[in-house]
Amino acid sequence: MPQGKAPIQKKAPEGDNPMRKFGAHIGSIVLILLVLGSIYSYMAEDKKSEDEVSISELAADVIEGKVGSIKVSGDDLSITYNNGDEKVSRKEVETALSQSLVNYGVPQDKLALVTIEVSNPGGFLFWFMNVIPILAPILLIVFFIWMLTRQVKGSAMQAFSFGQSKARVIDPNDKSQKVTFKDVAGVKEAKEELKEIVDFLKNPKKFLDIGARIPKGVLLMGAPGTGKTLLARAVAGEAKVPFLYLSGSEFVEMFVGVGASRVRDLFKMAKKIAPAIIFVDEIDAVGRHRGSGYGGGNDEREQTLNQILVEMDGFEPNDKVIVMAATNRPDVLDPALLRPGRFDRRVVLDLPDVKDREEILHIHARKVPMFEDVNMKVIATRTPGFSGADLASLVNEAAILAAREERKVISQYDLIRSVEKVMLGPERKSHVLSLEEKKITAYHEGGHALVASVLPHADPVHKISIISRGRALGYTLKLPLEETKLHNKRSYLDDIAVGLGGYAAEELVFRDITTGASNDIANLTALARNMVARYGMSEKVGPVAYDDADALVPGQSIQASAYSEEMAATLDRETKRIIDEALTKAVDVLKKNRKALDAIADKLTEVETLEQKDFEDLLILHGIKPKRHAPQSQTNLVDVVGKEEKL
Repeated sequence: MPQGKAPIQKKAPEGDNPMRKFGAHIGSIVLILLVLGSIYSYMAEDKKSEDEVSISELAADVIEGKVGSIKVSGDDLSITYNNGDEKVSRKEVETALSQSLVNYGVPQDKLALVTIEVSNPGGFLFWFMNVIPILAPILLIVFFIWMLTRQVKGSAMQAFSFGQSKARVIDPNDKSQKVTFKDVAGVKEAKEELKEIVDFLKNPKKFLDIGARIPKGVLLMGAPGTGKTLLARAVAGEAKVPFLYLSGSEFVEMFVGVGASRVRDLFKMAKKIAPAIIFVDEIDAVGRHRGSGYGGGNDEREQTLNQILVEMDGFEPNDKVIVMAATNRPDVLDPALLRPGRFDRRVVLDLPDVKDREEILHIHARKVPMFEDVNMKVIATRTPGFSGADLASLVNEAAILAAREERKVISQYDLIRSVEKVMLGPERKSHVLSLEEKKITAYHEGGHALVASVLPHADPVHKISIISRGRALGYTLKLPLEETKLHNKRSYLDDIAVGLGGYAAEELVFRDITTGASNDIANLTALARNMVARYGMSEKVGPVAYDDADALVPGQSIQASAYSEEMAATLDRETKRIIDEALTKAVDVLKKNRKALDAIADKLTEVETLEQKDFEDLLILHGIKPKRHAPQSQTNLVDVVGKEEKL
């Protein structure tokens, strides 16, 4: 849509139709008029229903001594008789009542027996009572016109605000929402990278005088829960500037041009309050690669993206506005967003290591009371692969557990239980296994643990449990010997064998297979496939990448085949070969250590949970040397059994 044209306005839903509301107001006004008319008619009829006598009849009644008192209010007379009757009359204008009665032949002695009370109405009340019959219709007409104008104005304002930005603004002086770098643990490299942005927003002259150009856009990339939004807020808090934030999906509407209008309004708002930070969360909602066939060339997302690119290029060197965006899918972003001059500063946020996890836990623990026995270092070692959001949930779950048990402080045991709850879900106490199911689960988890303990490149076992949690009937927790960024082929082969340990144990002991191994099979199959098609760990296939789930042919909305059918068959055969060899390896380990497998399964059936020390004692008793355990890791490996299938 050309920029010169106004954006198409969204049709108001039937429930918000201004004409419908206008009709409702007309009905209300007519009803009010009817009620007022009824009240006026009632009062008028009530007044007429009173007995009215002439002045001559009043004079005759006074002569006969029937009248007790007369109240004079202007020209109106309220007469009270001795027998209690009340009547009304009117005196002669510009003549006193007593003079009128004397003129009608009332003697002075009879007149003296009647109490005459004269009450002159106040100025305001007099004028009000005389003016209100005239003003009432005029006021009703004015009210009617005001309601009509208000309704039309509201509809017009709603139409004009349709293309306005919906960004929320955090004021730098709002201490309740202020976040600084002290509130963000870990991500040391990311904070160092962003300190330049803070310095520019505080002292832009230092950079401009030397001719330096601060990046206009900063793209935060990382897995979900790593603290991208929190870090962006910390930059604004450190720089003490306004923070405008919104989601990328808030630009998207069903009509073309509305998103672009909101982008223009957002940048206009930011320039007015500069220096400021604009933060767009989940920018991949509007920043996807153009020309991929989603919605055609006039797609609303593409128009919005084009406007974002234009606005970022339109910044002057002295415009102290920084655009920050976050995404966990940087691979789908349009290249124009990432070129120099736009989002040319890219900051990667990794999952925290063991030291970072300990710092994050301490930050979240500041808001809750902790018992003296709490050791965050131990919790950090038991949570490899946890993101910052996972750790926050862990502390919160520990607080909930303590409150549920009527305790005021959180203990170490609460935190340890919360690790498993966040990882696998709540304990299912109502899900009671039969004796046969418990025995099968015990052998399944024992198979995982025994194979992991015997194979040289597998990770040591930290805990085994056959207590149902979430959708798992049991699980085996393994922690790597050391924290690594790279994984080799030998460790992957042993991991696949460990994943098949439960399957092999069921087949070896019970001569049958259950659905408990379904989750293990799915995970190890994906790993074996990646070894062949992505990592080049197959001698027959070689170092060639064949599977790329995110690769799309430009201009097409479907994934094109990256290899021939013959190569697809080769990939399938190599994947099957790796899994078969790993199964053979797992079966050999279990056959050679069958007594150890039986002992582990019997102990699990009895106590349901085996910690690392008790498990290693069983291994030593059967001649298996435990591995030295250094509980640090970048990835969290858990084998689960009994993941229930969705029907």
